[in-house]
Amino acid sequence: MPYTAGDTHAFEAAGQQFLYLVPSGGIVDLNPVASAVLNRVKSNPASREDLLAALPFEAPDIHEAIDELASFRAILDNGEKVEDPPQDVPDKFPLQTMVLNLTNQCNLSCGYCYEFGEDKVATPDGKPKFMSWDTAKMSVDHLFTESAGRRAIHMTFFGGETLMNFPLLKQVVEYANEKAKAEGRYIDYSLTTNATLLTPAIIEFLAENHIGVTVSMDGPKEMNDQLRVFANGKGSYDIIAPKVRSLLDKHKTRPIAARVTLTAQVTDVLKIFKHLKHDMGFHEVGFAPVTTSPNRLYAIENNSMDRVLDQFKTLAYEYRDAAVRGEHHGFSNVSDTLMELHQGINKSHPCGAGLGLVGVGPSGDIAPCHRFVDSDTHALGHISTGIDKAKQQDFLQRGHINAKYDCHSCWARPLCAGGCHHEAFVRYGDTGHPNLHYCDWIRGWTGLCLEIYGEIATRNPQFLNTFDRRKTV
Repeated sequence: MPYTAGDTHAFEAAGQQFLYLVPSGGIVDLNPVASAVLNRVKSNPASREDLLAALPFEAPDIHEAIDELASFRAILDNGEKVEDPPQDVPDKFPLQTMVLNLTNQCNLSCGYCYEFGEDKVATPDGKPKFMSWDTAKMSVDHLFTESAGRRAIHMTFFGGETLMNFPLLKQVVEYANEKAKAEGRYIDYSLTTNATLLTPAIIEFLAENHIGVTVSMDGPKEMNDQLRVFANGKGSYDIIAPKVRSLLDKHKTRPIAARVTLTAQVTDVLKIFKHLKHDMGFHEVGFAPVTTSPNRLYAIENNSMDRVLDQFKTLAYEYRDAAVRGEHHGFSNVSDTLMELHQGINKSHPCGAGLGLVGVGPSGDIAPCHRFVDSDTHALGHISTGIDKAKQQDFLQRGHINAKYDCHSCWARPLCAGGCHHEAFVRYGDTGHPNLHYCDWIRGWTGLCLEIYGEIATRNPQFLNTFDRRKTV
């Protein structure tokens, strides 16, 4: 019986042939014999005898290549079909991360805001604007109870603008630290902020408690102030820039990152990265296209996304060259993807939303993640009564890669799994719908990161240890 090609994606890096094994998420390098066997089988199914007769290599080498390729299912014997799907939705899965939305209020009025803008899913009317201590305490207790079996857990503080309820944040950290100490466990913290309310006292607290900080900032003044404005239309850059510099100067216990939202008005990735990484001094800078309906004035059109990808490539190649030299670069989009490739990730869901992660709103409503907080439609329960398992299962089943038939033939599905639930709902009205408008973009980006991973693995493999350390952080 002839061998047929398995579900793989071939790529080249540093003059070496590599193979991405889609069902397992593994990466292997190929010698010339294995490459020849695979290419022959891809073009036309061939038996072992056919391969021995057709390929210009020694018989023992061909036999060895066939056996190795078959062992990790790069080629399939006797019409074998690989049934190796991601894990089904478990009945019970321990919680690992809670996103605590301390308030749904914000002192900025960003034009693209997914919480208060034209595409909002939240229904906050009649609900508390600020989380109370009772709700926060129940949330911490819920995290500890539902994470049973995990030694380390994580809490992220979010808003609105997180620091508008900073006194509660301090209470939560103090209470959770005591609880973790009593149980012999470890809890880690992070927060996202627009930086407008940073003070020396707040910065000192964040540094003392090793709290990771991500600042939402869209680059230099002329770009940041396009849409990141106060209610009176005044830009926020002049307020936040000196506060960010003080944060970077005094908070040294955790790396500080910037998170950029790309819109039709803000697409100069290279200029933004240069300003935030080199002029401001952020440890890392990450970019994400705005989540919005395609007819908004700030939505990025397809040709603009192509230009964004071209600029991403430029930064990615800079990252590659720095990694080969053993140096830190700071383009977190590459780091995040390389870490998943290094771990052999094969996702059942795009992220941990509703599974290992939940968001809790000021009212105590439990949502799949922070982007669905305060939405009655997407609530999974309440912190006082726990998660409604039927609602949770429905959300997870619809978001599972097995339910996204358009994705089943895509080689990039192990890292994508169809894309963000929130993006899917805004675009298609269904959290389980694959984000088809990003498919080509995702394949292009994943292919690029595979090549960069291969380059680093060939030229400076020690650098890959960075991704083991990054996971622990």
